[in-house]
Amino acid sequence: MKPQPHAQSLSHRIVELAWPVLIAQLSSMTQMVSDTVLAGRYGTEDLAAVAVASGIYISIVMLMVGILQAVAPTVAHHVGAGRTNEIGPSVQQGFWLALALTVPAVLFMRQPDWLMQLSDMSPAVENRARDYLTTVAWGLPAVLLYRTFYAFTNALGRTRVLMFISLAATAVHIPLSWALINGKLGFAPLGGTGCAVSSACIAWLAFFAALLHVSRTPAYAPYHLFSRWQPPHFKTLAELLRLGLPMGFSSFVEITAFTLIALLVARLGAGVVAGHRIVGNLSALIYMLPLALAIATLVLVGQAVGGRDGLGARRAAKVGIVIATGLSTLVSIVMWFARDPVMAAYTADPAVRELASSLVIYICLYQFFDAIQTVAAHALRGYKITVGPMLIHTLCFWGIGLGGGYRLAFSGMGALLPPQGVAGFWQAAVLSNMAAAALFGGYLHLASKKHAARPA
Repeated sequence: MKPQPHAQSLSHRIVELAWPVLIAQLSSMTQMVSDTVLAGRYGTEDLAAVAVASGIYISIVMLMVGILQAVAPTVAHHVGAGRTNEIGPSVQQGFWLALALTVPAVLFMRQPDWLMQLSDMSPAVENRARDYLTTVAWGLPAVLLYRTFYAFTNALGRTRVLMFISLAATAVHIPLSWALINGKLGFAPLGGTGCAVSSACIAWLAFFAALLHVSRTPAYAPYHLFSRWQPPHFKTLAELLRLGLPMGFSSFVEITAFTLIALLVARLGAGVVAGHRIVGNLSALIYMLPLALAIATLVLVGQAVGGRDGLGARRAAKVGIVIATGLSTLVSIVMWFARDPVMAAYTADPAVRELASSLVIYICLYQFFDAIQTVAAHALRGYKITVGPMLIHTLCFWGIGLGGGYRLAFSGMGALLPPQGVAGFWQAAVLSNMAAAALFGGYLHLASKKHAARPA
């Protein structure tokens, strides 16, 4: 029997894997935050358009990226089992899948009519949002190919390169967005669409940087990613889709539970959308911490399961949850006390700033529960369990979060509670995360206990 890792060594390994991913994700989030700040400084209508369009863009990207995330547990299982010769072919099929997913993603970005109809936004905001989507679609092929590399590298435990690529992309994106939005450095002023042009450019920059890294780094040589290229293998693609489709839909449900709010509250005015966008940015920024820890936990759980170490997988999941809940709670406390200067940095509009400040309490309240459900859901992916988590995500984030939020926002609870406006969606978000934490925690306990009982 394999010696069981001590909790302290597991903590060290999780943190070692997670911190470069966290910096990479915070760097990517910095791009979104900078777009929000730059568009907000340019004009409230441009900020509202970026809020709506980037919400749609992120929803579609997360759906496709979630499907491609199937590469991570697949490779992690191969690593744990010592099947080095199977890693390269699996990643190659991931690249083929990324190219196939690009087609529906680009078509949707260029024809978003049915989703636009959900909102009563002004014609000026809608036109700007459509321009944003049409422009940013040019970067989608690079985004999906890069995210396949991202999943592969995570599963190997080689996470630092992701950090360096993300930091380099952010260093290019922020000044480029500023110049394109405001018409500096010889560019014509594009307003919010400038964010989209810059995003498409840095997507290709990141992808080519990843290609260069793989081709020049000896550590990737045993996988023969390019020297033994294989055509599409439908059995392997079908297995990736079997794992990935529920994962992609889970990611889509979770992200749209927040991004669709921007469409649904557009009837309340551009100021409300802008305030929601600011708080949504902060929420996503804080979420990067448990997400990084969750990705690291997925890798360790997947490698342990691949090596038939059920007890090791169970311990990794437990340690990941403990670290994530503790750190997320600490961050939420800091966020609460720093809310006023943070809002002042986002916008000069006093009404938008006041609305956003009033919503911060909700993202602070659900951080503990969000950390539990995030790490538990990713740990289940490490076990290659994806359908059940998809159903839980749908129930909690669409049923309780989006459906309940719509009721609280526009109808209230009869005589008990008047309509809450945009705050109703955030109140429902707290309830949905509490429910998800309970359900995912229970599911993971049963699944990990079952695997731990199996012989090594």
